[in-house]
Amino acid sequence: MSTLVRLLAAAALAYVAFTALVWVLQRRMQYLPDPRAPALPGADAQAGLRELELTTSDGLELKAWYYPGTRPLAYLLLHGNAGQRGDRLPWIRALRATGASVLALDYRGYGGSAGSPSEEGLVRDAEAAARWLDEQHAGAQVYLGESLGSGVAVGLAARRPPAALVLVSAFPSLVPIARSAYPWLPVGLLMRDPFECASKLARLPVPVLFVHGAADSIVPVELGRALHDAAAGPKEWWSVPGADHNELPYADLGAFIERLEAFVAREVTAR
Repeated sequence: MSTLVRLLAAAALAYVAFTALVWVLQRRMQYLPDPRAPALPGADAQAGLRELELTTSDGLELKAWYYPGTRPLAYLLLHGNAGQRGDRLPWIRALRATGASVLALDYRGYGGSAGSPSEEGLVRDAEAAARWLDEQHAGAQVYLGESLGSGVAVGLAARRPPAALVLVSAFPSLVPIARSAYPWLPVGLLMRDPFECASKLARLPVPVLFVHGAADSIVPVELGRALHDAAAGPKEWWSVPGADHNELPYADLGAFIERLEAFVAREVTAR
């Protein structure tokens, strides 16, 4: 009996130690930044793309790219948990081709920006970008969030409501996603940055376009649909057949831009 007790005690101690390690390291597991500042592409620079330095409310310097547009409309691009703005160049170029202004932000710790990522920090970073667009009189703002960036976009919208939201591969909360990956951990108690989106969207009368891959293996389409159902404002759901998580919007960028522009024409321009 004493041997069994010792084994159980050792197992319990190992579990507690592992749980404590996850608590300490969870942000390194959640955020996968490329800290290198991408070079400004020469052809894009000649076409008007320029480097920005933005200052957050807590004094950090952020890096971003900005394409000024010819329409009174600005897309604020909030990318996912990995990489940096240079990885999103095809998306940036496609948005710029619509004539809208485009601001592609790198959060703290990403793409040459100072600091380390956290949920509150990323929302502050997005606030700095939205404030800068206001100062430029860039027009109606549409927050465009990709994966983790959809959580940033919703968090920003709760503080500074935009003309519209576009959420790609979005989720009601990161808790069920983390729980699926780590079913043996008390994720709901451990998670410091859960990005609770459903409760925020339920209080926001903002138009939202939801874009989700039908074959998403990271954020199951059912979770995206649950967030759609929770949203209080005008909303549109677009499930892209066969598309996995990291294939959007690139699976068919032309179709994405066409759907986006139709949504903006209806919910922003026509209002």
